[in-house]
Amino acid sequence: MVDQDSKSIAGMSLKGGRKDQFFFCLLEYFEDQKRWFLKSLLQVRDEKDLDGDDAIRIWIDKFHLKQLVVDVPLSYPAYHEQTTVNLKKEKECVAKVRSKMQQLLDEDERRRVSNPKRYEQERNLDDIFDFHKDIMAKEPHVHILTRSFKRKLKKGFVPYWNRTIDFYIWMYYYDQLLDLFNVSYDSFGNTSLLNQFRFDYLRSHFPSSLELFEGNYQIALIELLRSGIIQNKDIQGLSDLEEVVEARLDIIEKIEDALDIFIYDHDLEILVKNPRAFESFILSVIGQNSQLGQNRKLPDWSLPDRTKFLIPHFSS
Repeated sequence: MVDQDSKSIAGMSLKGGRKDQFFFCLLEYFEDQKRWFLKSLLQVRDEKDLDGDDAIRIWIDKFHLKQLVVDVPLSYPAYHEQTTVNLKKEKECVAKVRSKMQQLLDEDERRRVSNPKRYEQERNLDDIFDFHKDIMAKEPHVHILTRSFKRKLKKGFVPYWNRTIDFYIWMYYYDQLLDLFNVSYDSFGNTSLLNQFRFDYLRSHFPSSLELFEGNYQIALIELLRSGIIQNKDIQGLSDLEEVVEARLDIIEKIEDALDIFIYDHDLEILVKNPRAFESFILSVIGQNSQLGQNRKLPDWSLPDRTKFLIPHFSS
């Protein structure tokens, strides 16, 4: 958990190409006003007089930053672990994950064999698209498995590509990620190796006092939806070119109101117009949630101390 004495947290989305723009979003809590403020929203790009990588380090030093949430993996799969102790622990967790995956498949097969007619009826209902359908009513690992989630489990767990945290995310978010964003989460399928290598280089030059955490803005949006802070139509609007700016504005304003965050108008304009800035803001909100001690407790087999993965849990 993030140090409770800290009064600031930042988010930085590192998706995109080498020359892409990056945004740092710093939230700070002011005790006298009992409120969070977006203190800094800084755009960083490679300029003639300042390399973007240098700008990142300067920004961290300028604000004496202690915690930063990013959207790239902070740990590697078992295959990449070098020490004997870590490798042994990783292999034990991989074995647990594979066992849990097989249990889900076995239970689903038991349901299919015991009552095939009812099984197919439920399966067909799952396949029907309904805009008003409550996609939060069933977590992917509960009851009948959707066709897509079942295929995912059958593909298995790849220890040189997947981390055990991947399976946790599949269990609780696979169907929702697919329905809302048309994506499937894999640790190293969601970021380019170039970006990963770049971050590893940057990380080696960060101050030792900086604590890093990993987050996913789409999972955060799902949790905001689950809590009732935002609505399904807000997320749907993010994929509509004509509505995306208005959708970001609606989401940000609802977050401001629910989470007591103040954003100046000029920063708000940047957040709604630039998707990278918006994602960095959501990452900083994940960090705020963790500072408040509300993030979800992850199971030991997901190796939370190593991945530093934060999944928020917003109060409804």
